[in-house]
Amino acid sequence: MINRATRAVTVLSATALALALALAPAASGQARPISVTGVHPSGATYAIEVPRDWNGTLLTFSPGYGQGAGPQHLPADLGGEPAARNWLLAHGYALAGTRPYGDGWAVAETLRGSADTLAEFADVAGTPATTLAWGGSMGGAVAAGLAERRPDLIDGALPYCASVAGPVAMLNQSLDAAFVFKTLLAPGDDAVKLVRLASAEEETRSTTAARAALDAAQRTPAGRARIALAASFAQVSTWSVTGTPEPAARDWAAQEAQEYAAFMATVFSPRYPLEQRAGGNFSWNTGVDYRRGLRESGRMEQVRALYAGAGLNLDADLSALAAVPRVSADPGAVTYMEDYFTPRGAVGVPVLTMHERGDNYPTVTQARTYSDVVRRAGKGAMLRQVFVDRPGHCRYTGAEFVAAVQTLRTRVTTGRWTDAGAHQLGELAARLAAEDPALGAAEFIHYSPGRFLRPHVPR
Repeated sequence: MINRATRAVTVLSATALALALALAPAASGQARPISVTGVHPSGATYAIEVPRDWNGTLLTFSPGYGQGAGPQHLPADLGGEPAARNWLLAHGYALAGTRPYGDGWAVAETLRGSADTLAEFADVAGTPATTLAWGGSMGGAVAAGLAERRPDLIDGALPYCASVAGPVAMLNQSLDAAFVFKTLLAPGDDAVKLVRLASAEEETRSTTAARAALDAAQRTPAGRARIALAASFAQVSTWSVTGTPEPAARDWAAQEAQEYAAFMATVFSPRYPLEQRAGGNFSWNTGVDYRRGLRESGRMEQVRALYAGAGLNLDADLSALAAVPRVSADPGAVTYMEDYFTPRGAVGVPVLTMHERGDNYPTVTQARTYSDVVRRAGKGAMLRQVFVDRPGHCRYTGAEFVAAVQTLRTRVTTGRWTDAGAHQLGELAARLAAEDPALGAAEFIHYSPGRFLRPHVPR
């Protein structure tokens, strides 16, 4: 293992050693593997693994929210999951990973760090024939960002469980649900604060108060009806809890229980660090019509049934929402979050996204808005999307990862999407798992997500 303090100081010695290892004949007559870790001048950490019989394809990974290297220089990850990584290395794929120095929504740092890691890879292993960017959650937004901003660096992108609607749309969606929740379930609780949080401590007090109000509401029929109403605007999945069966189509109570379980993490996700990074509040609900939003959410029947069972007047609650003063955004903060990173859709390389149907972090409807944005940019032929039939966030099996990687690589090398449907990926994953049971089973399905309620595309 090669470990360096900074690339700038020791890149020549690292390069010389890596090239010497690569050129030295191994017992089998093939080049030796390369394993490199280090720290970029920015403080980002990186890792590089090149197998003995490299096939010329590199996968470069970006991590999710809150996974910065920090002053401890935590080592970078390589992506996927253990069985997938083992399979990829054993079948000739090289892996690289970048962990940004910044914490939280460190998209700007990760975009820069990824470019540095790719430059380092070229120094120690040579230029790849094919470079694929992949990443989970926020890291998927980075992969999508590379597909738009740096197609000179990569040949394809695989964002998985990714925030591909962008942070402005994602936090507007959360604000809508939090606004409804506070108005109807915590109207007099000043501790529940929606935006412009002054400190991490204030955010902790706010989420603690919101949790108490949520738990109290869940104990009454009226509270459960209003939780379902609020959840509809965040499009919280009615199948959210891992390891549980999906509620029946008209089992409104069971669906609401799943929404309740995911409500806090979906609706009151960390906002203070994002506002600090953006320089203000980047969310708003001025002009939002909540009657229309409920109609378009696909949850009208569920909400009406729960309101009727609780003896509540849904129309009165919607009228109350219309009368409450709204929240405005700070334009500079919106601009920052547009830049880091809200997709505009003009992808320069093929993109394959992968989403779980019951994901909330982000909700699966983000896949739909990303598809719409790419299509409106005239790049629809560059995009394919696949879906996995389970709840949870970034919980893919090795077979699902490897099938997606191989499908994207085939598109890059042939120029055609010939096998990107759920049936084809399922068959490919089954063959992979039959050869290597450690990869596990795949659950690809044909699925069309609903429309995202609050899309935002930068002008």
